[in-house]
Amino acid sequence: MIEVSDVSKRFVLHNQGGAVIPVIEGATFAVAPGECVALVGSSGAGKSTLMRMIHGNYLAASGCILVGGTDVARAEPRDILTLRREVLGYVSQFLRVVPRVPTLDVVAEPLVTLGVDPEQARARAAALLARLNIPEPLWALSPTTFSGGEQQRVNIARGFVHDYPALLLDEPTASLDAANRAVVLELIRAAKARGAAIIGIFHDEAARAEVCDREIDVGRFAPGRAA
Repeated sequence: MIEVSDVSKRFVLHNQGGAVIPVIEGATFAVAPGECVALVGSSGAGKSTLMRMIHGNYLAASGCILVGGTDVARAEPRDILTLRREVLGYVSQFLRVVPRVPTLDVVAEPLVTLGVDPEQARARAAALLARLNIPEPLWALSPTTFSGGEQQRVNIARGFVHDYPALLLDEPTASLDAANRAVVLELIRAAKARGAAIIGIFHDEAARAEVCDREIDVGRFAPGRAA
């Protein structure tokens, strides 16, 4: 479902005389349906950079990134948008939404975009918000007014509202209490059971041990390092 082949990334610092900073070189791995793989490595190793390349936020300098048959490294922007809408979900650490849109509609929006009846989409969204312990009186409010932990749970609900065949999870259990952490791990296990291919960054080692099938040390792909 997800195949990363010989992917490299470098950043050019145009405001510093065009200095080139190599970050990743020759990244190669695959994630099968029903598998959860953790990206591990020291701070600055390139975990977030690699995940952003898979999502299409960063352009790979070389290599191939196949997600459900689409090469994200070469796809047209409209094809990447279609991929994100139908195939590739992403739970980031930060919630970015249009202000003043009710939380219930924020979570339901991915389903509505796919053509699901709005009432059915809101019912699915409501079930997830309740499961993640977001009080119902808050559902009519914009999540931009919420605490950091509440925003994170809204982001998780939005990321799991559609049964994406592939998922990217960036610290999905960070800053959560024990009860909500358990709910998120249950959602990940359920996604694996239905066949989703999942890549995650988990600094929560216990969570990583619970849901991840294996780890990929991103430090292996440091420029100049032998494979």
